[in-house]
Amino acid sequence: MSTAGFNSQNGTGTGQTYANGPSQNPVTLQQPPGVGYGMNHQPAYNPMQAKAPAPPGPGLYPSGPFQPIPPVGSYQPSPELSSYPSALGQPLLSRPLVGGHPSYTPPLSASPGPRLPPAQATPPPPAVTSASYYPNPPQPMAPAWHYNAAATPMGPASSMSTPPRGPVANHVNPTVSLAAPSPPPHMSHSTAQPSGPGVPPTSIHGYTQPDTGPPPMNPLASNTYQPNRPPYGAPPTGPPPTMKPTPPPTGPPVTSGTPPPPKADGDVAGNGPQAPNSYNHVDNRMAGPTQPGPPGRHLGHYPSLPPGYQNTPTPPAPSSFHPAIQAATQPFTQRAQPYQQPPGGPGPAQLSPSLAAMSLQSNTPEALRVVNLLQERNLLPPNPVPAPTPCLTQDLQKLNCSPEVFRCTLTSIPQTQSLLNKAKLPLGLLLHPFKDLSQLPVVTSSTIVRCRSCRTYINPFVSFLDQRRWKCNLCYRVNDVPEEFMYNPVSRSYGEPHKRPEVQNATIEFIAPSEYMLRPPQPAVYLFVLDVSHNAVETGYLSVFCQSLLDNINALPGDSRTKVGFITFDSTIHFYNLQEGLSQPQMLIVSDIEDIFLPTPDSLLVNLNESKELVQDLLKSLPNLFEKTMETQSALGSALQAAFKLLSPSGGRMSVFQTQLPNLGVGALQSREDPNQRASAKDVQHLSPATDFYKKLALDCSGQQVAVDLFLLSAQYCDLASLGCISRYSAGSVYYYPSYHHQHNPAQVEHFQKDLKRYLTRKIGFEAVMRIRCTKGLSIHTFHGNFFVRSTDLLSLPNVNPDAGFAVQMSIEENLDDMQIVSFQAALLYTSSKGERRIRVHTMCLPVVNALSDVFAGADVQAITGLLACMAVDRSVTASLSDARDAMTNAAIDSLSSYRQSVLTIQQPGLLAPACLRLFPLYVLALLKQKAFRTGTSTRLDDRVFAMYQLKYQPLAFALLMIHPALYRVDDLNDEGALNINDQTIPQPRVLQLSVEKLSREGAFLMDAGIVMYLWIGRNCHPSFLSQVLGVPNYAAVPEKLHLLPELDTAESQRTRAFIGWLRDQRPFFPSLHIIRDESQLKPHFMQNMIEDRTESALSYYEFLLHVQQQISK
Repeated sequence: MSTAGFNSQNGTGTGQTYANGPSQNPVTLQQPPGVGYGMNHQPAYNPMQAKAPAPPGPGLYPSGPFQPIPPVGSYQPSPELSSYPSALGQPLLSRPLVGGHPSYTPPLSASPGPRLPPAQATPPPPAVTSASYYPNPPQPMAPAWHYNAAATPMGPASSMSTPPRGPVANHVNPTVSLAAPSPPPHMSHSTAQPSGPGVPPTSIHGYTQPDTGPPPMNPLASNTYQPNRPPYGAPPTGPPPTMKPTPPPTGPPVTSGTPPPPKADGDVAGNGPQAPNSYNHVDNRMAGPTQPGPPGRHLGHYPSLPPGYQNTPTPPAPSSFHPAIQAATQPFTQRAQPYQQPPGGPGPAQLSPSLAAMSLQSNTPEALRVVNLLQERNLLPPNPVPAPTPCLTQDLQKLNCSPEVFRCTLTSIPQTQSLLNKAKLPLGLLLHPFKDLSQLPVVTSSTIVRCRSCRTYINPFVSFLDQRRWKCNLCYRVNDVPEEFMYNPVSRSYGEPHKRPEVQNATIEFIAPSEYMLRPPQPAVYLFVLDVSHNAVETGYLSVFCQSLLDNINALPGDSRTKVGFITFDSTIHFYNLQEGLSQPQMLIVSDIEDIFLPTPDSLLVNLNESKELVQDLLKSLPNLFEKTMETQSALGSALQAAFKLLSPSGGRMSVFQTQLPNLGVGALQSREDPNQRASAKDVQHLSPATDFYKKLALDCSGQQVAVDLFLLSAQYCDLASLGCISRYSAGSVYYYPSYHHQHNPAQVEHFQKDLKRYLTRKIGFEAVMRIRCTKGLSIHTFHGNFFVRSTDLLSLPNVNPDAGFAVQMSIEENLDDMQIVSFQAALLYTSSKGERRIRVHTMCLPVVNALSDVFAGADVQAITGLLACMAVDRSVTASLSDARDAMTNAAIDSLSSYRQSVLTIQQPGLLAPACLRLFPLYVLALLKQKAFRTGTSTRLDDRVFAMYQLKYQPLAFALLMIHPALYRVDDLNDEGALNINDQTIPQPRVLQLSVEKLSREGAFLMDAGIVMYLWIGRNCHPSFLSQVLGVPNYAAVPEKLHLLPELDTAESQRTRAFIGWLRDQRPFFPSLHIIRDESQLKPHFMQNMIEDRTESALSYYEFLLHVQQQISK
């Protein structure tokens, strides 16, 4: 971090506003006097402390016969607590640094957050001696994530007696003096202690003590609101009941929920044998009923753990998941909750004592319910996992940003960096800023109200001191309310600025006035660059592209100024003169590819409305024009240079279609893949680009507001690691269709057609910039996604599309001692396809906590997994794949070890996790087996690189399906719990575990892996399903390469097609469907997604849990 101070992170302005246009006119930043970061960071924890050795074998896993690791305390009668090897005083697990700077670290940022120093080219082999976590053991170091800076021992949690820095709700406070805002009264948690006997000191969490500070996160894991829930009030004065919900006491209701009593989990598990992941037969998956294990022990009044670990029917849904919860991709509805407004509105000091009331509840919140992962087999909820709800007052939470748009890995922000380090959890944000929204308030105003100091846009989480002054929720500066803002256009009333739409909506869009422009908004400009070599013509993509563009040419986003152009290339570059007045398009060929030039610069990009007939004539003739070509060479680099020259004056979108490795002129590449090494257990080579030509050209494009989208359609190696840079740094997208052929691969053709239609017709933003701001004390230090970092915290996005996701890593630079909430704001300035300059603003508010248990209670396991995947991609490229794999494993080990040592007060055998993190080891194992990171399995290099791009670029909801697919049984679909959408009934089958044991030869199972779906038909599947859904009489009649479900007039067919169509409609891309049998060529791909089963080169889920437990127990 430079001494540029707070505002270089949080995006100050100099009175100048956001600017659009070329990169020579970046947004200027200014630092107000006297505002600077305190640089008193915690020292980093010792990277030389020992790391748990990884299991031997290829990468992380043993290659030979598996030697079972004896579990600690599982499957045996529970020993005395003293026999468990992990003592309370054991020091925290510390991991060495992962190494290598992530790709998108801003140049001026030197924060002490997760900096990854360069790793050794060949990491030392893991030690197999009995490693200890005590300092300076003799073992060699292996990498792990250094998420944040320091790991100092946690002292007793400080009381919240210091006054909060700013009001926590958006209201007019009539008691505040007009001369200066007076500090809120001191409120101490010690006053909230009940007089009667409290919680037993031996509670399983050190969480319910009254002096531990703010309460845990909302105990409900559900994202749904509960309208009939009683409001919360002041702490009760008598002894808290043991197992009954506390009746609602009187007082100002400010918290968002009442913790339910712990529910006994209905999961029944057992210790049956692990089913081998055979690619040939599912027949041997069960050898008969297994013997139940020993009963779980009872701990006080907590429910017993399910006995054993056996294969039994899946239990009913846990109580914390409401059946109506839908996937994260469902439209977010902000339903108002019944809330009794206290007199005068909730003041800044009301949050602390009311939150303290939650700490006095005798019931452990659901998020912190202890789960023994070795004994609870059925952890997957029956419905998709919802995003956790931050523990905020109801009036703040109902105004908060949708988790589909803005999500944090921790929904309770630690008060200090040392507390964050102690949790060993990554802190970061995941964004989907340009998402298609069903409801988006749009404000047209000549005055956009922003903080004069940090340039934050006014939002629902600012506080109004009176009608004329508001306090910024990021830098706490007091600002004047402009006269125009006093009028509310919605209610047409005057004098209520706190009721304006800008202050009532966490997501809002402004139509920007002229000061947000450096030049007139650019028109929509689309340039198509097409490979027409022999290889390209053979694939047949050209006719599909031309027909798709003809079908959608009137739906291209734009206005009367929209321009289009075409370039084709093989060993020469072909331009097309489409000027109005010509009788037919003119082809102009430039053969000098070393010194490319534009033959007629003024007639190659033409107005679409004026030249539409010529454009249509060209699209009809292009496929036939090159059908006889024998030209095999590809001068892609020169074609890109020509396209850049053509688009530079205006900016726009370049769509590049390529089918082979470029082998001529600038940017020529050679094959770097050795097919014999695809399944090697050694580190994967050539994940980084072979040349910087494409990155440099992308940066030039970004400077001229040009984004490049790459469509790669090839059966051969194309070096996507190098070619992808043209899109990665210009804020473009990469589309990849391996083995594309118009006859041999009809599923890919359909995939390409659907993607093209979405690509051509979706909304688009031009010449965009995005800045993410956060409350003073927090800082952003690493960005993930496709963009160029123009200045410290300003992302340059020549194009922005509604399917792009971003992620950022954060650190805590200054203690948040006197804050109770922090806020994050993402502002996206762009030009719409209609030529309007617009600003879309998202604001999120989260609570600050000072107890480690509260940090864990607010962990968002899906967001953590998404950020971890982004970090692992960077780690794979900058260091090695094995380093990234080790670091992901250690992420699970470290966080669960910290939970065990610092949150649990009663040590017990087993692998214990809080309920909110119960899926974390499963997701980490899923990442290790994901195409991007797996080893020991034959994986094409381009496939691996594309999987890495997807993890970095896809919004979280879609990336999660690629990490951990969803498995459903579909041969018995019914209307129980079904949705009714547009008068269509959508069945809602249960989500099953990804294990062969869940398959049945008598059934049919649908696997949704994000960009692909598999419908697996069991050998003994009922003939009625085969005939009524697939239209075949028996199993033998199922075609080998079937990718479409016939539209049959049967209830079963309608249900199945409705369910698959509903899944497809929830994502912007089109997942292809493959219907497979036991002997299908694609069955190995289906089986590789059975994450919980063992393969020749990877552990089963249970074996992985034993490995994690073994490392924690050392």
